[in-house]
Formats: sequence, structure tokens, C-alpha cells
Amino acid sequence: MKKLLLFICTLGTFFTTVAQEEERTRTPIGGRPDLKGDLFVEFGLNVLNNRPSELNTRLMRSRTFNAYYQLPINLFGEGSGFTFNPGLGLGVDKFNFTNRRNLFNNPEVGPNSSRLLDVTTVYGEDITVQSNNFTVTYFDVPLEFRYHFNTRNYNKSFKIALGAKVGYALKAQTKVRFSDENELTRQIKDRQSFGINPFRYGIYTRIGSGGFNVWAHYALNSLFEADLGPFGTEASQFNFGISVALF
Repeated sequence: MKKLLLFICTLGTFFTTVAQEEERTRTPIGGRPDLKGDLFVEFGLNVLNNRPSELNTRLMRSRTFNAYYQLPINLFGEGSGFTFNPGLGLGVDKFNFTNRRNLFNNPEVGPNSSRLLDVTTVYGEDITVQSNNFTVTYFDVPLEFRYHFNTRNYNKSFKIALGAKVGYALKAQTKVRFSDENELTRQIKDRQSFGINPFRYGIYTRIGSGGFNVWAHYALNSLFEADLGPFGTEASQFNFGISVALF
């Protein structure tokens, strides 16, 4: 998460500096700067579709955090209301499985695989689990078509967007924090592939006004590679939440 926040700050600083080198006007006090492009920060929840019951997750603890910069390209001339908005950024998807379970390597399948186990069967029956999650970080490229209903001022307009997103998995990691019978607290991070599909692609929509939006993303491929995930699952992701345009 610290690296993601650093990425956001660096990205924001870079584009703000570029914008300040050009002569630009600003909206009245309280409005967003009139800068080229959008830096979106998205907060949301994850759901796994087409999953076996053993792979259930806790909804409120299975979260998404994305940061994307998108550059608008006018379509059909200025003032048409239509723009094409390609971009890039990072997406972080966290999963919290029910019944104290998490992913571990499956030696019967191979090094690039996973199975779902109760963490107490691995780290000890007498532990008290404090946190337990699985996280995948992606480098994403969103490609979005957007329509602005206020064709004179896109920044203050109600808008609707449809797009597609392609991503590459940079890191997959489990993190378990627990205390044992001696009240010794431990945090164990395990970084490996877990059979995660290295690429993801899907479709999404975003609707909102000004810098505030609601969004939803539906993955078109499975989270795990064929026969490498737990139970041979073909589960795919569905994410939804809110987003804020920082500029």
C-alpha cells in the first residue's frame, strides 16, 4: 500500500508540474483546476462470480483500491460531448476468505498453484488470527469512451462512461497476522504466483458529476489460470464502488 500511495503522489506531482508550465485558467474558488486529464482514485468492494461455496469471501473486507490517470481526446470535434480517454495506473484487489482460510501452495499441482486452507492448520491450532487476506496488484490500462451532458463545460458536467480495462499482475501476496498462546504477535507475508492469471481484462462503466462518480467493473476472464487455483475454480471478479477525480 505504501508503494501505491507513493505512485499516486509521484503521478500527481508530475502532471501538476507539467500543467503549471503551461498557461492555464482555473475555475472559481472551490472548483477543480482546469488541467488536462483526470487522476482518478477509486474505492470499492470485490465479489467473486462463478465460485464454489468453499471460496466465499467477506464482502466488506474484500476491497479494491485503484489509481488511474486518463487523458481526454475529443471525438467529433470540440463541444460534441464525446471523448476517448485512454489511461494507465495501478489496481489493488484484496480478498478476505471466510472461516480463517487463505491461499497456500498446492505441492500436488506444482509451484505455480494454490489451495485454500484454514490458516490454523498451517501456523498452529492455538493461534488467534487478527488479520488474514490475499492481495493482487495489477498494472492496468483503461480505455474509456465518455459522454458529457454539459457540452460547454466537461469538468462540471454529468457524464457517463463505458470502457474496457486490461491489466498485468505485478504481485500476488497473502498476509496473516496472529498471536500465539504466549501472546507473541507475528505477521507473515507470502509472495508467490498462487496460480493467478497473469493478465486480466474486462468491461466497466462510470457515472457521475464533476469529480465524483460511481463505477462497476466486470472481468471477462478468470482470476486463476486453468486448474491452478483452489478447487480448479474458474471464478472471475466483479468490482464496484465510488471514485474521486483529484484533478
